Amino acid sequence: MGNAESAVVQKRLDRFCPEDRLEVEGIFLRLQSAAKGPSGAKEETPTSKTVTLEMLQSSMGCLVSDTMIKKVYQCMCSIDSGLAAHTGSGKASTSAVSGVYREQLIIFLADMLRGTAEEHAPLIMAMSQCGAETIKLVSCEQVTEFLQDLISAVVQILVKRGHLDGWKPEKMGDCSLGVKLLAEQICSELKPLDQGGCDVSCLEHWLCKVSQVSLYLEMLVAESLNVYLSARPVPTLLPPCRETPWEEFKCLLDLPTVMFLAPQLPDIYSAPWRLVYCTQLHGESFARMVSSLIKCGPTILLIKDSKGYVFGGFASHTWEIRPQFQGDSRCFLFTVFPKLTVYTATGYNQHFMYLNHNQQTMPNGLGMGGQHGYFGLWLDSDFGHGHSRARPKCTTYASPQLSGEEDFILDSVEVWAVGKPQQSDESEEGVGKKSILDVNLETQTMMEIAGKTLHSRGFRAPEEDQEH
Repeated sequence: MGNAESAVVQKRLDRFCPEDRLEVEGIFLRLQSAAKGPSGAKEETPTSKTVTLEMLQSSMGCLVSDTMIKKVYQCMCSIDSGLAAHTGSGKASTSAVSGVYREQLIIFLADMLRGTAEEHAPLIMAMSQCGAETIKLVSCEQVTEFLQDLISAVVQILVKRGHLDGWKPEKMGDCSLGVKLLAEQICSELKPLDQGGCDVSCLEHWLCKVSQVSLYLEMLVAESLNVYLSARPVPTLLPPCRETPWEEFKCLLDLPTVMFLAPQLPDIYSAPWRLVYCTQLHGESFARMVSSLIKCGPTILLIKDSKGYVFGGFASHTWEIRPQFQGDSRCFLFTVFPKLTVYTATGYNQHFMYLNHNQQTMPNGLGMGGQHGYFGLWLDSDFGHGHSRARPKCTTYASPQLSGEEDFILDSVEVWAVGKPQQSDESEEGVGKKSILDVNLETQTMMEIAGKTLHSRGFRAPEEDQEH
């Protein structure tokens, strides 16, 4: 190709260090090696200067579906190697007939692995189109369909490459349903034009809001084409999972749901996820659940009701049994089924978390958001019932009704510890001024669960930092 094309390619290669530049340039010959005959000698064909669809299928087929490979091939063919940035308009390149040229492949790799939202947008435009002819608009439905293929490919890569880090897909929920719900959730942030459809500018703005799509694209290309870059760690899409008895229970979560929930947590909660309670293993006991909650740090509570709805909340602090609200604005509520959504704090009030048990004057149960009698999420201490009352939305999290019915019947519960257990930072002097029950929180909690009255509590002066 001409000088203009060479200049564009050189600019893309300049994004890589010398070692990685050689790796990227070598992908073209590596893919072409798939065209060698039985004797090992390369077959002389009219497409010897290009990479064909068959070559891509031979290289990527062990990890990615044929549908996704064809989308990638269509995207490569659509690239105009003479442009510094793709425009997403005009006619498809004539290389679509004969294959992908070296320059097109290098631009594709550079934009996928080192590109911006501006450069990712036309690539997604090309992969979302159904035919070979390049058009200026795609529908939200086409983008959603592309996302489903992309997320499915990423999940396959995680499984086949062994990047599961302790998770067991065969012991988890329906992955295909999770893929569909995650694609719909991500696409819900896409705002089409007034006349309908999305152009490259729409996709660019959307990608700036949903950064996980770029991570998925990077993993797809790097793993399926075996691109090994010195400065590229494998993207971490799943948190580590530890101390989980997979042989004994079936998880309410699926891999795409974990991929969605994990990035919603504050960065400081990077500890491995640990299952600390579930009804399958520990029985339907509010006291047993509470004894697990109060000593394991930040948690994710996951609930399934009798209508099949799955929802829950993230607690940013270790739960405490007390008649005051607790937690902070990092808490949130979420739904898993029938859709994936997160509802964060509004700042209207500080009713983030509530846990009480065996008290005569205050509600007994676990709640998040809203107010007494009208929680965004509530589990009654009898453990068989709960409610999600939002008229029209929960004041604390702006969440709608999470459950199938406002007053729901409980089917199952899981509690996952997602951070380090909260450590006491009190000095010996401070401890000496407190009751022995305050020093030993577990003893205090078990006494409350057993229904014992702590008579000394009523004679204490309120603490200065106590929340009201």
